Amino acid sequence: MDSKIMDAIGDRALELGPKPEAGAYRHFKLTRDADGVAWLLFDRDGASANTLSAEVIEELDKVLAAIEADRPAGLVIRSAKKSGFVAGADVNEFRGATDPQMVEAGIRGAHAVIDRLEALRIPTVAVIHGFCLGGGLEVALACQSRIAIDNARFGFPEVMLGLHPGLGGTARFTALVNPTQAMTLMLTGRTIDARRAKALGLVDAVTQERHVLGAVKDAVFGRLKRAKPGMLNTVLNFTPVRGFLAKRMRSETTKAARRDHYPAPYALIDLWEKHGGDKTAMLRAEQSSFAILMVTPTAQNLIRVFFLREQMKKTAGSGNTVEHVHVIGAGAMGGDIAGWIAGQGLSVSLADMKPEPIAGAVRRAAELYGKIIRKPTEVRDALDRLIPDMDGEGVRNADLIIEAVPEKLELKQKVYAGIEPKMKPGAVLATNTSSIPLQDLRTKLINPARLVGLHFFNPVSRLQLVEIISHDGSDAGVLSQALAFVGAIDRLPLRVESSPGFLVNRALTPYMLEAMVMLDEKTDQRLIDAAAEEFGMPMGPIELADQVGLDICLDVGDMLRAKFGDLLPPTPAWLRDKVARGELGRKTGKGFYTWKDGKAEKAPLPETGPKVSDEMIDRLILPMSNVCVAALREGIVSDPDAVDGAMIFGTGYAPFRGGPLNYARTRGVENIVATLRKLVDRFGGRFAPDEGWENFK
Repeated sequence: MDSKIMDAIGDRALELGPKPEAGAYRHFKLTRDADGVAWLLFDRDGASANTLSAEVIEELDKVLAAIEADRPAGLVIRSAKKSGFVAGADVNEFRGATDPQMVEAGIRGAHAVIDRLEALRIPTVAVIHGFCLGGGLEVALACQSRIAIDNARFGFPEVMLGLHPGLGGTARFTALVNPTQAMTLMLTGRTIDARRAKALGLVDAVTQERHVLGAVKDAVFGRLKRAKPGMLNTVLNFTPVRGFLAKRMRSETTKAARRDHYPAPYALIDLWEKHGGDKTAMLRAEQSSFAILMVTPTAQNLIRVFFLREQMKKTAGSGNTVEHVHVIGAGAMGGDIAGWIAGQGLSVSLADMKPEPIAGAVRRAAELYGKIIRKPTEVRDALDRLIPDMDGEGVRNADLIIEAVPEKLELKQKVYAGIEPKMKPGAVLATNTSSIPLQDLRTKLINPARLVGLHFFNPVSRLQLVEIISHDGSDAGVLSQALAFVGAIDRLPLRVESSPGFLVNRALTPYMLEAMVMLDEKTDQRLIDAAAEEFGMPMGPIELADQVGLDICLDVGDMLRAKFGDLLPPTPAWLRDKVARGELGRKTGKGFYTWKDGKAEKAPLPETGPKVSDEMIDRLILPMSNVCVAALREGIVSDPDAVDGAMIFGTGYAPFRGGPLNYARTRGVENIVATLRKLVDRFGGRFAPDEGWENFK
């Protein structure tokens, strides 16, 4: 048999030591091999991945007591799950925490178990494949050596939940590897691969699955050269140096997040600055710092967002049948949609009237793959899957056709007339329209039941949401195919009924147009952006308008005003002039701001000038919550949680606020309605509270 095939087969089966018998534990299996080495297999009952719950940690304590009594020659800790070592803590147990003392007591008990593992008087080795994240990495750090399988990924994603590591990771990680690199990983939540982990000194060896037994024996019997912290680590953990480095870390963190919005990174820097040279003190201080963070609104809202994402993933379902996608229109959106899909493993033909847009799309895809795909051979494979198709022949074999031509009804209908006779039976026709109702698009189709809206957001590689739009003649099978496809390309689907602007654009338009009205009132555009950023938006509405393209903003605004009239702010005449002059924002290099290398050039606001006011923030932000309530009342979307998820994953709406509806609940519906009424008195009927507030919970 071919040696490559043998290797692949060998790498598929995990080396788990002697075959365990039914044992005394629910989540662990403990066996001993011929050399007297104990193998502890973590296999969380009833789960496809290992996570650390209070029950799991309690059972680990019992296992460690048995190992202490038994004194094997060494201990190997492995996961029996294909998915990886440990995916972190069981986030379910973090939800709804309100009492920091209770959280701290729980963490103290868990710390004692990890300390017990670290204190074992026998060689301990963690063998790590797949994901080793958060609490899982903290368990591995308490072992004396770590062996990584080639496919392993390591990281501390706690900062994404408004937390920092809480099972001793802050102290053990900064003691083991260069603390500036350790802190960077914890502050960003980024993951690294096995090779990088070895270079950092986080793991002692990287091997293939078939060599695990040999590597384990080397580790247990002292033949493996262990990574040792160098002199530099001692220097960097030294008090005066820590103070200087911590200051630098804070100024870097400030560029990404404010302390009042995201306290966790700052708490981590404080912790290391104060206790970095003293492991015992740092372990103790980590417990109370973690507990205080756990009950903050930021952490509880980010934990909520974590579950919103999981919920939206679930609605995608499985069973994707789409293998070949044909995209028509290689402009900014169509080209990037095609690039993203090919990067996710599907074959894509990309058609356009001219070769230049296709070439541009392939170039952007290559840049994207360079950032997100690790192996050069995989980058090459992804580019091979993205097929330029000037003749549009790919339409004949495609399971799904995505039309992404400009927002003109006649143009889209002309495209459909040309492709519909060539589509194979069972193929789905999708439009990436951001504004045209599907009722209008389907009028001239031979088979309107197979039309669905798949509305992606810009930039496609960063914004995870895809709105799946149905119309009153939609086929249920087509909709489930669309849902499964969106899940298969690692995006989050939101089902919406066809209606002008659907959900996200309809909610975002008053935010953008209100900013234009403020400009009309001679408010500095940087101050308008600063007001939104102070609330927690990733960028202000003026910069966002430039990013999206002022021509698109104008089209969407006109279309929505045609439907909703004075419920929307008027579009200033000078905005039309700007678009007529070709000042469209980022794509032309000039809009409200001048753009260089994809960034808006902004001078800082003058110290002495006007400041952001609560009223400015309310004028921008509250209409979004108002529209979301209206969309729920009208049945355009059915689930309030999915609305919050859609606004976070489709627009970047301040995640630590938990979404526009969650924000309204937190602030209080009465307060929101009263504030909207005050804004009506001052600025007019566009702020009128929707009647949906009466029944909103």
